[in-house]
Amino acid sequence: LSGLLQTNDKVALKEITRQLHLENVVGDKVFGSFAENLAFLLEALKKGDRTSSCPVLFILDEFDLFVHHKNQALLYNLFDISQSAQTPVTVIGLTCRQDILELLEKRVKSRFSHRQIYLMNSFDFKQYLRIFKEQLSLPEFPDESFAQKWNNNVQHLSEDKTVQDMLRSLFHYTKDLRSLHLLLMLAVCNVTAHHPLVTASDLHEANKQYRTDSKANIVHGLSVLEICLVIAMKHLNDVYEGEPFNFQMVYNEFQKFIQRKAHCMYNFEKPVVMKAFEHLLQLELVKPLERPSVRIQREYLLMKLLLDNNQIMDALQAYPNCPTDVKQWAASSLSWL
Repeated sequence: LSGLLQTNDKVALKEITRQLHLENVVGDKVFGSFAENLAFLLEALKKGDRTSSCPVLFILDEFDLFVHHKNQALLYNLFDISQSAQTPVTVIGLTCRQDILELLEKRVKSRFSHRQIYLMNSFDFKQYLRIFKEQLSLPEFPDESFAQKWNNNVQHLSEDKTVQDMLRSLFHYTKDLRSLHLLLMLAVCNVTAHHPLVTASDLHEANKQYRTDSKANIVHGLSVLEICLVIAMKHLNDVYEGEPFNFQMVYNEFQKFIQRKAHCMYNFEKPVVMKAFEHLLQLELVKPLERPSVRIQREYLLMKLLLDNNQIMDALQAYPNCPTDVKQWAASSLSWL
């Protein structure tokens, strides 16, 4: 079952009935509850005792979406049956959310075996590029000449430097293949009879759509001081090639800008700047690399910026009434620093 397709328990039950080929058994029967209906379906599979019954394996893809079903009835009943000594049932949930157990109701959690297997993606960018080609290629297709054209085009795309740079950026942002699938889906949606092949511009447009996320939208609501701190962090990332920084480094960078362009920006006191920086932390635009401790002063706690350069520059273009000097500072090269 997929959480994206089976959006409620009624739809899920229909799909279970269809997959187990039990439509004839159910017929026009009326059930008092969801549990009765599910129990009847599983009962119909039994041929005898537990050793000779037909075992059923439930794989719940996008498992986190099933917890939003009313009263979590499907999960409760599946876990309940899998724990009982009736029909042999195993339930496997697949999800990217590590906090999934916190979303389960107490009665559902009590019937869960608490066995969790973490699978981390360990492939490098070369393998990621191969996955990109495999996902976009047409292995079998009725129109062989079109399939040949399509696959040749995919090969050219994978060799295109701008496409590779974009994929590398996504790869460093997240190795989660769902993100890659979403990007490709957005690009493939542009394919029509008059535009039969995916182009590099389709992928870049899809990437722009994908990256227009909540973080970029948050930037539009920041104060000019907070924008300046984000730009200071951007420059630190460029200079130190993504190495972590601390507030003191950000403050020093901001001070350099103020001294060069004193007429366009008020020189705020350090505690005010610190408060603005803490607001960026609350908005999760910046992340501390370690837990704050008594031994480390707040100014020297190592941080990482959770926005990339493209997101910052795109957000600045849409930022209302952004001072020209601030925009120029954001776009300035390393030599200017």
